Amino acid sequence: MWWWLATPIKLVRAPIEPDAKLQCVSYAPFRGAQTPLDPTTHIDADQIEQDLTQLAKISECVRTYSIENGLDQVPAIAAKVGIKVIQGIWLGSNKLKNQQQISVVVGLVKHYPQVITSVVVGNEVLLRGEMTTADLAAIIRSVKAQVTVPVTYADVWEYWLRNRELYDLVDFVTVHILPYWEDFPVRAKLAAGHVDAIRQQVAVAFPNKEILIGETGWPSAGRMREGALPSRTNQARIVSEILDLAKRENFRVNLIEAYDQPWKRRLEGTVGGYWGLFDAANRALKYPPGEPVSNYPLWKLQMGGGMILSFAVFLTGWLTVRRRPWAPHWSSWLGVAISATSTGILFGIAADKMFYESLGVGGWLQWGALLAAGVLAPLFGASAAMAGRPLPTFLDLLGPADGRKHTPATYLLGLMLIVTVLIGAETALGFVFDPRYRDFPFASLTMAVVPFALLLGNRPAQGKRPIAEATFAGLLAGSAVYILFNEGRENWQALWTCTAYLVLAFTLWRARAAQSPE
Repeated sequence: MWWWLATPIKLVRAPIEPDAKLQCVSYAPFRGAQTPLDPTTHIDADQIEQDLTQLAKISECVRTYSIENGLDQVPAIAAKVGIKVIQGIWLGSNKLKNQQQISVVVGLVKHYPQVITSVVVGNEVLLRGEMTTADLAAIIRSVKAQVTVPVTYADVWEYWLRNRELYDLVDFVTVHILPYWEDFPVRAKLAAGHVDAIRQQVAVAFPNKEILIGETGWPSAGRMREGALPSRTNQARIVSEILDLAKRENFRVNLIEAYDQPWKRRLEGTVGGYWGLFDAANRALKYPPGEPVSNYPLWKLQMGGGMILSFAVFLTGWLTVRRRPWAPHWSSWLGVAISATSTGILFGIAADKMFYESLGVGGWLQWGALLAAGVLAPLFGASAAMAGRPLPTFLDLLGPADGRKHTPATYLLGLMLIVTVLIGAETALGFVFDPRYRDFPFASLTMAVVPFALLLGNRPAQGKRPIAEATFAGLLAGSAVYILFNEGRENWQALWTCTAYLVLAFTLWRARAAQSPE
């Protein structure tokens, strides 16, 4: 399974070729905890110079979006390292701040006319609804009167088609075409064709002016949107195909973006932080020329960890049998085998997802706890299966003792069940009420749910259905039905996660409280 998961892909061309620089790439300098959401953040010139020196080796130009947080230093440093700049003016609802941005950029253009090749007056300000078309048009006219370089406005392609009056004001049209973020997301294999089709549609609507694709690309990690899957191989393939199209059809394209930007994850979820050609932490190129591109470059370690865990599950079952005077039914061994195999396969995927999707202390605690449950549940589940013990109920664990005694292994198995149910319920409700940026916990959730479900054969034949289990079962089942409808049948991450919710719901629904002695 891991050999299949890690199979590298073949590309038309490398995303970054040593003998052919990119035309342009979006640049934001923020690293680690640095964020433009904090107005006090200021990036030192040395940090920007390190980045631009690196980018000058692979790109002819960088596109910026603002002059705040130290980005006003970019043109001077770009002149030093030998790279051009498409200078952005960030516009919003604050008119005073807009004028400050314009004033600084006009001054930069006058000082660095050989570096700044054009000015982008506003970025998706119409999409965000922070300015009227008339106000934007007035600002574009004002900037054009003060600079000698070409002036444009950048927005998603639909908003250009809705606001055609801007066409006469700009020197060229800058459109954003992001197949992943479309209202109807585009699958990876169709993404490059979609970009070219939209470019041609915009060119027909706005003849006689150049169409610059101001943003396009694909994320390397994050949740699926319908059939659009973020992954390393999909990002490399789409960037490669778009660049090949641009070369063959002779149009300009600016990729988003140079470096992964962790701060965007607080606005757009995991997927927002992984659009870069370079990773954020090491500033290392994700896809070096000549190296195979795989979704799991560390697959041998991930496979090895899964094999060790799978062996541990079998070993736990065998050690439990050794302490029992009877031989277990063959179905118990089958259950252990299913649990061990699924856990061994999914462990590397779950660990990879935890690394990329955990954000902040709360995120690490949540996904770390679910992964821990996914690792420990098969171990304690194997012991329970071989010993003939049922899955404990919440009342067994948290209710009055009533003289009942449980082994530590039973309590730990019950703790894993509680962790899984609570995180499962929280994530399920999240997908119902606020789903857009949430990640699907299919791997860790499956690792935990499978051993719980396999213990159904050991449940008491009679007894009352506990109200807590019934309540959570209804919540999970109802949420799963809604999520399936909302996410669509092409989203296999959603289908898989909902299947895990339904299996967990069924397991809880079938729970029975032990009969009290008369």
